[in-house]
Amino acid sequence: MNIVILAAGQGKRMRSDLPKVLHPIAGKPMLAHVIDTARALHAAKICVVYGHGGEQVRTAFDAPDLAWALQEPQSGTGHAVMQALPHLDAVPPAPTLVLYGDVPLIRAATLRRLIEAAADGKLALLTAYLDDPRGYGRIVRVDGNVVRIVEEKDADDAERLIREINTGILVAPGAALARWLPNLGNRNAQGEYYLTDIVALAVAEGMEIVTAHPGANWEADGINSKAQLARLERIHQRNNAAALMEHGVTLADPARLDVRGELICGRDVFIDVNCVFEGRVVLGDGVRINANCVIQDAVVGAGSIIGPFARLRPGTVLAEDVHIGNFVEVKNSTIAAHSKANHLAYIGDATVGSRVNVGAGTITCNYDGANKHRTVIEDDVFIGSDTQLVAPVTVGRGATLGAGTTLTKDAPPDALTISRRQQVSLTGWKRPVKQKKA
Repeated sequence: MNIVILAAGQGKRMRSDLPKVLHPIAGKPMLAHVIDTARALHAAKICVVYGHGGEQVRTAFDAPDLAWALQEPQSGTGHAVMQALPHLDAVPPAPTLVLYGDVPLIRAATLRRLIEAAADGKLALLTAYLDDPRGYGRIVRVDGNVVRIVEEKDADDAERLIREINTGILVAPGAALARWLPNLGNRNAQGEYYLTDIVALAVAEGMEIVTAHPGANWEADGINSKAQLARLERIHQRNNAAALMEHGVTLADPARLDVRGELICGRDVFIDVNCVFEGRVVLGDGVRINANCVIQDAVVGAGSIIGPFARLRPGTVLAEDVHIGNFVEVKNSTIAAHSKANHLAYIGDATVGSRVNVGAGTITCNYDGANKHRTVIEDDVFIGSDTQLVAPVTVGRGATLGAGTTLTKDAPPDALTISRRQQVSLTGWKRPVKQKKA
């Protein structure tokens, strides 16, 4: 099988300099969702037809398993598929599935049903029934048989009442597609070469035309505006939430969850509202994520408590029963079991042992302006509030750092290390008085 993904459109209604297919759904470009689905079907060839945005689109996705065809100018869907023909398997002629780079939520299961319907050389169309079909091409049937597709701008009043619409997604026999495309005309309201006109050509040849339907109509929804982008984002996140709850995750509010990558959860995980998960995040058994946390490319061990208002950045690995509290940021660090940083701290490029207490206002000073350096905090360390650890530095096992310490060299184990000036009180000192304006 060949797959052609049409991704050449400009997307004027997006009102953006970013090519339409690069706008993200769940943290990755909408075209990436379509390519991932295409790959799941194990096609012999996948060809992306690009145009607007040119090399910006191609550079974002270029990979050995993708072929690229430039459509310039953009003269309709039929013209777009014609640009892909030289890049497809032609001997023997393979059936070709046509997808769209701005239809990101189409599911592989739906496409497999469409492919099965197209067996034995049939033309298969993915259609849907809408209560409000405005804006879509209509499926015209005679005695139950598909005879043509009419675009809304070319439809008469009776045809506009038809509720069965064309999604644009289809599977066509390879040899027939190569035969039909050069015969398309552009005598229509748009002056474009419509791919849908191959239906009439198939009917003229006596070819059987079959249809399949998506499991949900939103699968075939395209994105042409920021409002449509936001709508499909919420649908996608709702699906993520449903899948998580099906696997036993407790969500405080399924409508206030953002998964922008892969979220893997153990048993009895609780996620509060307004949490964002980016990249690959793993939450162990019994983990609790409190409200308003951002977690990216991190592993959280069993029984840990995160947030509220915590941020775990890439490279964070937490063992079991770790507490990361409000306004604590962790980056590229490992924290061993039963340690805690309950509020207002930054732990970056650090290795933290077990049973460590990180006081409020503590930071690891990991960046010297040119290079990153690592901080090592061994087991059973107590770090007082408002402490700065200037890396590279090691805090020995069982050490205590007094509040306000700026640590610039290693702290020995089982000792109190403190670096602050002696406290002084000045008698007779007067607080400044605000001067009156003249």
